[in-house]
Amino acid sequence: MGTDLSIMKLITDASMVVQLVMLILLFISISSWALIFQRRSTLKKSRSDLVKFNQIYQQGDLNRLYDYLAQKRETLMGMENIIKSGFKEYLKAKKQVHAPAVILQSVERALRVALNREEQYLSHSLSFLGSVGSISVYIGLFGTVWGIMSAFGALASIQQATLAMVAPGISEALIATALGLFAAIPAVFAYHRFTHAVNDLVQHYDNLSEEFYGLLEQRVFQSKPDEGQL
Repeated sequence: MGTDLSIMKLITDASMVVQLVMLILLFISISSWALIFQRRSTLKKSRSDLVKFNQIYQQGDLNRLYDYLAQKRETLMGMENIIKSGFKEYLKAKKQVHAPAVILQSVERALRVALNREEQYLSHSLSFLGSVGSISVYIGLFGTVWGIMSAFGALASIQQATLAMVAPGISEALIATALGLFAAIPAVFAYHRFTHAVNDLVQHYDNLSEEFYGLLEQRVFQSKPDEGQL
């Protein structure tokens, strides 16, 4: 007596609850993979933009750096946005007050706010990947337990149960656990890898912000109130 244990046959013959669990896990898996590719592209671009910006920034010329940021027409992201926020607050504070300490305090606050915004942008939706890694296995396990309960429940009215009778029910139940692992493993891997990448980028942003603040601090104490833009 042959028993069809193909995956598609087991899925179609599974109970409605197990099928619902499989459908949920499939949706979660597709969503997490879409997010993984999107976040990977975002972080790769942010890293590339940082390298390009660093080439200009390391020249140490604030006037040239300001002109470079002012001439860019596209939306500034990453370190460029942080530095431009610092420049904007510096020029604004310089027009309103002349006390160096007040100017520098305003610049420091603007840099910190811009840095926090960039960190939020880089970390966007990473918590979803962490949640997928945490709950997918349990959702799959629920489907497995329910399927096994249904399989053994169907044997209650049978006096002589054989392995051939139990195997299909157990097999279809175990598919739910397999789908849970399929959704969880890449999500956990991507979550930790992306979190590390975000922390690394933010650390670079923070270091460059401190260097930029130091350059502005020198400019504030060396410049006179009636000097030009910078």
